[in-house]
Amino acid sequence: MSVSEVILLALGATVLFWAVGAYNRLVRLRNEIANAFAQIDVQLKRRHDLIPNLVETARAYLQHERDTLERVTAARAQVVAATDLVKTQPNQPGPIKSLNLAEGALAGALGRFMAVVEAYPELKADQQLQDLREELTHTENKVAFSRQLFNDATLDYNNAAHQFPANLVAGLFGFKTAEMLQSTQSEAERAPVTVRL
Repeated sequence: MSVSEVILLALGATVLFWAVGAYNRLVRLRNEIANAFAQIDVQLKRRHDLIPNLVETARAYLQHERDTLERVTAARAQVVAATDLVKTQPNQPGPIKSLNLAEGALAGALGRFMAVVEAYPELKADQQLQDLREELTHTENKVAFSRQLFNDATLDYNNAAHQFPANLVAGLFGFKTAEMLQSTQSEAERAPVTVRL
């Protein structure tokens, strides 16, 4: 073997080891996204279990606020369905966008619900409702923290998949850009909730 053949062989081996390392890193980062979503899913499940109890507790007091209660229940069902879809494809943009929209609708419905609760002193004073609201508040904080972890994992993955020269491996093996979770989709969702009684 000549010196040039040895150099080419060494260069080829170096490129091969680098490509394998880049591929394995992208796979690890993609799996971290799935794990981060699994953590969100745990908190969302907890929230989804609390919401029916909250609505049921308030139902007796809010008979004439049936529309508000039905919106919360319907929004919860949409989030559960969107969450199930994301579980199967945690780094795909379509399911993440659906979950973002459903989460926005649920947040709006819960915001209206809580504003209505504030207007009823006897309901506001109900100990069971206070306990459920406290649990929901803690769960919402955990969801927010889990979202941040998911978005951090997504950012790491997207950075790795788009930086040169790893983007060559990403393109070759079909590593697509992952979508981040967003809490709001529009300026209207950031507006304060108004309640008309």
